[in-house]
Amino acid sequence: MEPLDPAWLSRAVAAALDEDLGPAPGRDVTTQATVPPGETGRARLVARADGVLAGVVVVPEVLAQAAGRLGLPTPAVRVLVGDGSRVVRGDVVAELAGAVQALLVAERTLLNFVSRASGVATHTRRFADALAGTGATVLDTRKTTPGLRALEKYAVRCGGGTNKRMGLYDVAMVKDNHVAAAGGSVGGAVRAVRTRFPDVAIQVEADTLDQAMEALDAGADFLLLDNMPVPVLAQVVAAVRAREPQTGHVELEATGNLTLERAREVAATGVDYLSVGALTHSSPILDLALDLDPIGRP
Repeated sequence: MEPLDPAWLSRAVAAALDEDLGPAPGRDVTTQATVPPGETGRARLVARADGVLAGVVVVPEVLAQAAGRLGLPTPAVRVLVGDGSRVVRGDVVAELAGAVQALLVAERTLLNFVSRASGVATHTRRFADALAGTGATVLDTRKTTPGLRALEKYAVRCGGGTNKRMGLYDVAMVKDNHVAAAGGSVGGAVRAVRTRFPDVAIQVEADTLDQAMEALDAGADFLLLDNMPVPVLAQVVAAVRAREPQTGHVELEATGNLTLERAREVAATGVDYLSVGALTHSSPILDLALDLDPIGRP
């Protein structure tokens, strides 16, 4: 499972702490007024619901940056349950120990990251489980939270899904508006991409059997089959597969209004992938909490 980019993680955590504390170093008026800087304690990151974890790798970075802004030592973290693992309500995910000011300042930011990512991973795992044994894989899309794409796509990987593309830069996707802008020709659009960016893979969107065949004629080796009823989807898959002795294997992706209830039926048509925007745009968070052990003071 490809890890998060450390440079991205550092920037994302800094931006999130700025939101909570104000521009660096910022302040937490409640914590800094009520907790002495030298106070130390322990806390536990606890699952409040069943699900799949993602984003626990963010916790040390949040603690380090929060402590750094306060001029305090970084609290220690002992991870007990790693990313990609299933948890049940009550499981202790990690134990934290160190300056209480740093623990409390970091609390909401680390929970926001881990809860959000774990919600995506949990939703993805439901699709991965539904597709088990079908030969099809669930994909994500670019329908992500601005600024959190790397985290959310990492969470999809933790949940057993696959990333389709990271952005507009790494894979070309010829859709209806690109065809219109290229004069109404799928072939013209594909040739234009191959000429300008010969190093990238090209995917072509098709809404009908005719469009799929036109895309094959243009040399597409990946088709996005959009919003097709299952009987039509099965017809298109069969037609594409029939031409593969000439074209070579063509990867086929079903997309549009895909639900858990329909996942296996769609996979049974023979597509390679189901792309589900809801993995990242509609997943509820997984409820987690940071429980601070009582502090004994004289």
